[in-house]
Amino acid sequence: MVRDENKEREIARGLLKIKAVFLRPDEPFTWASGIKSPIYCDNRLILTAPEVRNVVENEMAETIREFYPQCEKLMGTATAGIAHAAIAAHILGMPMGYVRSSSKSHGRNNRIEGELKSGDKVVVIEDLFSTGGSSIEAVKALREAGADVLGIVSIFTYNTNKAEVNFREAGVDHRSLCTIETLIDEAEKEDYIRTGEGEKIIKWLREI
Repeated sequence: MVRDENKEREIARGLLKIKAVFLRPDEPFTWASGIKSPIYCDNRLILTAPEVRNVVENEMAETIREFYPQCEKLMGTATAGIAHAAIAAHILGMPMGYVRSSSKSHGRNNRIEGELKSGDKVVVIEDLFSTGGSSIEAVKALREAGADVLGIVSIFTYNTNKAEVNFREAGVDHRSLCTIETLIDEAEKEDYIRTGEGEKIIKWLREI
């Protein structure tokens, strides 16, 4: 569920404008999960595009205010979610930290960086959802540390069936600012892709 369809479309157009979306059906990209995909969304490019970044971070802050009003702290996923968590936390006037994919092998051997107290009401910030695996691992680490994880907010979701199953089984509420369906719709309107290509991509995603 998105908070504002108009903002969702604005974000989709922004991602296309800064060329954050790549289509490569003949030479598929490899996701972190190992899945080979004909489409890839690189949200890191948002950080170097202030106009798009402002829209994304403000919408992220509004999503947290609306759906998670009890939130006390943001936790970004390493590495792609860290900067977005920091900016959204600044807008909201909240503390933030981040969750590593694994504990450090030196120093204090932390997996969670930043102060986290048992019972803290936390929202996790992610750049995108593919299968949801890495996001759920971050949630597990936070729960083990005593945090009350209210949910996860991502910039973009591929809306795969696998992700929905994984989130449901883990009992994790999740929201995204922009969905693959809206992105494809805007891409076809802007002639970024040929009509019909998007339908094939969405069908492929549904079969994962």
